[in-house]
Amino acid sequence: MKCKRCKAKAVVSLPSHNTAFCKDCYPLFFTRQVETAIRRQKMFTHEERILVALSGGKDSLALMLELSLQGYDVTGLHIDLGIPRSSEKARAKVEAFCELHGLKLQVLEVANEGLPIPAIKKHINRPVCSVCGKIKRHYFNRIAREGGYDALATGHNLDDEAARLFANTLRWDAGYLSDQGPTLPAEEGFVRKVKPLYRLSEFETANYAFLKGIEIHSDPCPYSGGASFTNHKHLLGELEYKSPGSKFSFYEGFLKKGRPAFAMLNKEEGDKVSPCGECGSPTSLDLCGVCRIRTALKEKMAEAE
Repeated sequence: MKCKRCKAKAVVSLPSHNTAFCKDCYPLFFTRQVETAIRRQKMFTHEERILVALSGGKDSLALMLELSLQGYDVTGLHIDLGIPRSSEKARAKVEAFCELHGLKLQVLEVANEGLPIPAIKKHINRPVCSVCGKIKRHYFNRIAREGGYDALATGHNLDDEAARLFANTLRWDAGYLSDQGPTLPAEEGFVRKVKPLYRLSEFETANYAFLKGIEIHSDPCPYSGGASFTNHKHLLGELEYKSPGSKFSFYEGFLKKGRPAFAMLNKEEGDKVSPCGECGSPTSLDLCGVCRIRTALKEKMAEAE
């Protein structure tokens, strides 16, 4: 197979686009997809400051590098979860990546915030992945808001977005369906959230990271075994294999036809939001979810002593 652009030997085949690219032309395809996402979804401008959440995986590091190459004012944010045999490796990859490319980086350790993930797994009777995700989203928003950033960018790709949409649809969760999309505007204590990789699959992002020589943290989280999100990705992967382009059609169709309806419903029936009485983050209750988790953890650990 030949490269669509220069006719050299192709190294990446993209059935969903009915095309293929060589190693030199593929990064340009990736760049064009990110540019299109930013422009069509009005994510941010070159005059704005962008905080990029960095986990150490291929998606977030590829996003950080691509935005910096496109000339955006980006700063990385890494949340050190303190998970043994995992977090230290992820943090080392992020720090080495930012140092290599001369990129700004901020690191937050959740243990210093009274929220060590291993202790939460041991003492809090809730799925640790759910709690961990809540804590990360809380600090992504809080640090972006307090740092005066114009937008928070995450490395969620098409596979992530399609799997999340699939899960939300299975539950018909109107609240989550109302605010799923590549751009969520700033409102009520939330900074603008954007996902510039939403047009690119996990495979496509992995190829970009490989061809750009990005050193990534690829070890699975030791706490994530059996997560339903992974099963949803496998199901959609089988569908994509048999019918290339299905994931993008599913997600794009929702953005055009489904999301507006759910957003209108949520505007009429959704919970009112106000600042958390302890940390000031937006919440529909007196205390936000993270402050409640911190309090519950403190009580459980005191009981165990």
